[in-house]
Amino acid sequence: MPKLAALPMTLREVSAVIGRWHRHNRPARGWRWGFGAEVDGSLVGVVVVGRPTSRVLQADVRVAEVTRLCVLPDAPKGTCSFLYAAAWRAWSAMGGARIVTYTLQSESGASLRGAGWVEEERLEARAAAGWKSRPGRVEQAVVAEAKIRWGRW
Repeated sequence: MPKLAALPMTLREVSAVIGRWHRHNRPARGWRWGFGAEVDGSLVGVVVVGRPTSRVLQADVRVAEVTRLCVLPDAPKGTCSFLYAAAWRAWSAMGGARIVTYTLQSESGASLRGAGWVEEERLEARAAAGWKSRPGRVEQAVVAEAKIRWGRW
């Protein structure tokens, strides 16, 4: 099995990768930090960790959220789990107490379970917000899909 290694990256670098690779999300608008996964010098995946999108979770500065994670289709098996586990270890080392992420209910969550994350809550699909306070903002289609919140603490 190929050896995965973490690769430090800038927001600009990670965003460019997400813009090319992610199947249903645009690059994250902000971040606390992020990094890539490489095999033999080739980038195979990236992860972005930011502040929680939930206003309730934002109240605790010791909570972070994996806002984007994507890997190449031919990335080695376990690359997603590697990135999720490494994100938790890094956040924990920084004094973080909890990290969360969301998947579509249509996604299996196997990589999260493999990294030691647990399902916290199933969230119903919600109506589009309309974003009247943010003219010109276009909501992504996945916003209106049912999701699962996963966590590690």
